[in-house]
Amino acid sequence: MNFLQRLFWGRRGVDALSVALLLLAVVMELLGGLGRPMHIFWYLSYLPLAFALYRSFSRNILARSRENEAFLRWVGPLRGSLTGAARRFADRKTHCYFRCPSCKTRVRVPRGRGKICITCPHCHREFIKKT
Repeated sequence: MNFLQRLFWGRRGVDALSVALLLLAVVMELLGGLGRPMHIFWYLSYLPLAFALYRSFSRNILARSRENEAFLRWVGPLRGSLTGAARRFADRKTHCYFRCPSCKTRVRVPRGRGKICITCPHCHREFIKKT
């Protein structure tokens, strides 16, 4: 353990971009094992793996932090929409989701209440929908 602590002293370590690169390498490895025309992915899978290792062992923390921040800015909206979709899917039996006609805010209401008047929490406009 002491060896690893000394090895990573002054280094960034593994961050979100490195994990994404490692996952990309694993997916490319799996695609490469599918057959003869896909062997190119097996060879190309070493590129994200090498870049992830380079980033993990790099001592230039400022540059690696900037790369990670740029990656998180790019992935953030995608991650947020996937999280929202997963939540809506999990709530599909108990709640309905509607969009406000004026401000387009997504409003969550309980399912099975019949025709209800929904007040938007953002713009306070009232609209009627059937749950």
